[in-house]
Amino acid sequence: MDNELTEASRLPGAPPTYWLTRFVILRLLGVIYSIAFLVAINQIVPLIGAKGLLPVAVYLQQVSVALGSDAAGFVRLPSLFWLWRSDAALVTVAWIGFILSLVVVAGFANALLLGVLWFLYMSFVHVGQEWYGYGWEFLLTETGFLAIFLCPLLDLRPFPKREPPMPIIVLFRWLIFRIMLGAGLIKIRGDKIWRDTTALYYHFETQPIPGPLSRWFHFLPHSALKLGVWFNHLAELVAPWFVFWPRLARHVAGVVIVLFQISIILSGNLSFLNWLTIVPALACFDDGFWAKLLPRKLVRKAELAAANATASKPMQTIAWVVTVIIALLSFRPAVNMLSSEQVMNTSFDPLNLVNTYGAFGTVGKERLNVIFEGTMDTIPDDSADWKPYIYKGLPVALDKRPPQVAPYQLRLDWQMWFAAMFSHNEYPWTLNLVWKLLHNDPGVVSLFASTPFPHMPPRYIRAVLYRYRFAKPGNPQGLWWTRERVRIWLPPLSTNDLQLTGFLKTAGWIP
Repeated sequence: MDNELTEASRLPGAPPTYWLTRFVILRLLGVIYSIAFLVAINQIVPLIGAKGLLPVAVYLQQVSVALGSDAAGFVRLPSLFWLWRSDAALVTVAWIGFILSLVVVAGFANALLLGVLWFLYMSFVHVGQEWYGYGWEFLLTETGFLAIFLCPLLDLRPFPKREPPMPIIVLFRWLIFRIMLGAGLIKIRGDKIWRDTTALYYHFETQPIPGPLSRWFHFLPHSALKLGVWFNHLAELVAPWFVFWPRLARHVAGVVIVLFQISIILSGNLSFLNWLTIVPALACFDDGFWAKLLPRKLVRKAELAAANATASKPMQTIAWVVTVIIALLSFRPAVNMLSSEQVMNTSFDPLNLVNTYGAFGTVGKERLNVIFEGTMDTIPDDSADWKPYIYKGLPVALDKRPPQVAPYQLRLDWQMWFAAMFSHNEYPWTLNLVWKLLHNDPGVVSLFASTPFPHMPPRYIRAVLYRYRFAKPGNPQGLWWTRERVRIWLPPLSTNDLQLTGFLKTAGWIP
């Protein structure tokens, strides 16, 4: 019996089984859910709480007015927070999600539990505004929805008596197909440096939050960096077409995709995007594949479950109904993916069931960083003693090695990476951020690694735009970065600035 799963997969005409595949998919999904909810526990109140940078109550009121009622708002953006939107509600939902995620990580999952996790996280995505506007938020809700139908309704055991429905396995493959091909097409269409294979000359330096190995990747020989772009094209433009092929081709495609995601994980801090992308890619592998990698004790449990499995007609029927729904909802994302006007990271339905994905359709050739600085001096000119607020992920100090952050996400740092490419007018919440720094607001201060004014708030805050570059390894000063000042991004502001207070009152951010 030790080799039953492996041998069965080799029998001519024998259908592959997916007991171990389901086990691995759900465990990794549980890990990602737990990290996503942990991010909310730590950051959601200063971001969208009652006194946050973009208060959820203000946002929901605006949506309600625009759509005509709270009920219409709920239909368009389903979320628990239409009913309960206090800071206590935000934190309570995050903690419930985190605890339930750990139950899944421990090996226990059913459709009911996964359905609750899906709705709890979607509740954050729909009210999170800019902080939750990333493609991996939609991807987590879509992946989480499909996972619901891998499991029986109530049986929590890691290996229940119901076999994973094959239609749902196929839907996971359809998901990884769209993720990878969409990302590949947006690159080929979006920026010529992906076509001339020079994109990686810049990407590792200019990506949102570099990691500890990013500088090493950046200074690789150009031939190696060009080879990396070809590997990118192989994983995103070629491999997806083989996820529906027979076993060997499907396994090779899955391995290429997973190895590609691991290479991205090593080279930067892209939140939990690449960890999550691996989840649907795991559907390329059957139990015969996993039996060679996983502990024998676990393999034997899967074999025992397979031997004692009983069919569930309701579970199979629901799986086919979900498949039909996903097929119908896939039309617009598929058309978008094939369109010359392709957009990425967009949802086409209120429940985020089928979305379009993509990343780095264009790659910047320079790294711009906005640094907030404060001073206690009475004259806020360049001669004043300006002290920087240190981000947790974005570079500030030139001698500090980039940290390993992912799969955790620093939402303020990510938004400031985007903001550096525009003016503060496109990111008006930065004025609310300045206001809170002028008051040493503990929630907003907690979004930074440290404050230069721990005991008394500064008299003035400004923001300066810098251009950062990686310093060559082995330089005598031991620097990781060099930088040059570009311009003042936000002029010095104080609590006595009537224009600032007037704007914040109009926005509903201060009374």
